[in-house]
Amino acid sequence: MILQLSSIRKSFGVQDIFDNLQFEIKGKEKIALVGRNGSGKTTLMNIIANQVSIDGGQYHKKQNLTIGYLQQMAFEDESITLNQELEKVFKKVRNVENQIKEVTQELKTQSTEALLTKLANLQQQFEMLDGYTVEAEKKSLLYSFGFEEDDLFKTINTFSGGQKTRLGFIKMFLSKPDVLLLDEPTNHLDISTIEWLENYLKQMDSAIVLTSHDRLFLDRVCDTVVEINNKQATRFKGNYSSYINQKKEFEAKQEQLYQYQQKEIDRLEAQIEKFRYKASKASFAKSKQKYLDRMDKIEKPSETQAAFKANFTSKVRGGKQVLQLEKCEVGYDDVLFEISLKLRRQMRMAIIGDNGTGKSTLLKSIVGLVPFLSGEMLLGHQIEIGYFEQNLDQFDETKTVLEELWDEYPSLNKTEIRTVLGTFLFKGDDVFKSVAVLSGGEKVRLALCKLMLKRANFLILDEPTNHLDIESKEALEASLLNYDGTIMFVSHDRYFIQKLSNSIMKIEDKKVQVEELDVLKVLEEKQRSLFKKAKPKSDNELSDFEMSQIRRKLSKQAEKLLEDITQAEEDLEDLRELRYEPDYYHDFEKMDELNKQIDDTHNQIAHLVEEWTKTSEELEELEEIMA
Repeated sequence: MILQLSSIRKSFGVQDIFDNLQFEIKGKEKIALVGRNGSGKTTLMNIIANQVSIDGGQYHKKQNLTIGYLQQMAFEDESITLNQELEKVFKKVRNVENQIKEVTQELKTQSTEALLTKLANLQQQFEMLDGYTVEAEKKSLLYSFGFEEDDLFKTINTFSGGQKTRLGFIKMFLSKPDVLLLDEPTNHLDISTIEWLENYLKQMDSAIVLTSHDRLFLDRVCDTVVEINNKQATRFKGNYSSYINQKKEFEAKQEQLYQYQQKEIDRLEAQIEKFRYKASKASFAKSKQKYLDRMDKIEKPSETQAAFKANFTSKVRGGKQVLQLEKCEVGYDDVLFEISLKLRRQMRMAIIGDNGTGKSTLLKSIVGLVPFLSGEMLLGHQIEIGYFEQNLDQFDETKTVLEELWDEYPSLNKTEIRTVLGTFLFKGDDVFKSVAVLSGGEKVRLALCKLMLKRANFLILDEPTNHLDIESKEALEASLLNYDGTIMFVSHDRYFIQKLSNSIMKIEDKKVQVEELDVLKVLEEKQRSLFKKAKPKSDNELSDFEMSQIRRKLSKQAEKLLEDITQAEEDLEDLRELRYEPDYYHDFEKMDELNKQIDDTHNQIAHLVEEWTKTSEELEELEEIMA
């Protein structure tokens, strides 16, 4: 245990944020904080970083524990160069390095045992501080975040806001804290940088606590999930997908236990009421009342806050050919790339590429905001475009939410407008809020509401999931999957791309590559080369007998793993049933130990399933070769 928060209470004014919250960091675990917007995730990060005081409870951390918080990586003096700023991280390293130079110089004139011992100790200390690799690591991080070596000699005030955020990453990683706190680290990063960041964080020799709306990022980086809900923190072992499954299971069990107890309470109350006024049964009724009073009441599981509901449909079916681009040059003054494209009805095309490659510019050119530099664009018969703009500056901030929507769709009556707004979570007095005070997520919901009412048959979406929490992203995915029109969209959310798209346009090095594909299959195929990599010989060098022997071995392995999975699942079910036993649900320590056993069995099953999947894939590949 390197950090522990016990019985934490925190309020802002009359609003309670945490009440008796428990949280801990063990070793080098990678923790995802999840919960709806406003649940207190960032407040908890600030408490861990000692930026926000607590109203009650205890805060304990390991002696000399260092905590790095991306928000704290501000630059005090922006007139200095980037290299001067990064050198602040290496004060200890440079101090030891200077001492080594001094001792080495002294040894030229007097070679004593004491000086040799001092030099050896300093060199050992220098090595422990990674002094021999700091320059290489600094340059590697620079390149990975899209900078060049020349940028080291530029003053910090010459970098943009997004670049300063990435420089903050570099400074924090170079400082190597024991605990990293990352609040939405994937914001403003392109897909290739996010993928690099995932691998870097997984390999870091530090504990990590992070928040993110990027579900794939959470899946790949985190091994523990802590959900903030109803002023409490609940810990789940495993990545985000595992957490979702565990949460569903936990909520179902809690609901069963609650309903069972409610029936028992109703039965006891009926008995008490029936016998309390009968002299011969009064003592019986009294004992039942005492038992009821002492009963540990199971709280009703809290209902998940509803996400918005959208129903995207098109007024007109439109032509089969939706869009045709012939040698269209995209850019402002200079050409970013040239594109020829045919887009057919019901295609859902994701556009991917690094920042600055021209993805948003292409969308703006198609909707007519930025003219193509050359080439020809043709829209199909009766094709109507609905455009979602990334920067959300299409609103009149002097209007209320109700006025903003009603002025655009005056044919609808007030009840219809309020009903539609209600499905996008603008309820009650929310409709009278000024557009100027809306959060990013609220503005996205209002923009999507307007887009839905347009009922266009060709949606062009520029980063539609920005500012949305995970539940809202899932709601948008579900609605767009049921949409009967055509979609072209830009997104850095790989899970959203994977879920929605059936074709991909990749922009790289001023070239455009378009493929119709099963995105999930492509992502999986990138991971699948285990058998081919493992074979010491080429396929032709293996005899039929050798391949037959390998197939038999793999087949037996797969069968054995399936047997082990079945047994482990039976063991898991037995452990789950114990949760209903009074000896467990009335004893926190026993229940805690039981939950640990259930976690261990879950992990065992996950490991077995992973091994079985790998073995089955190898077997399939071998059988394809032998066919």
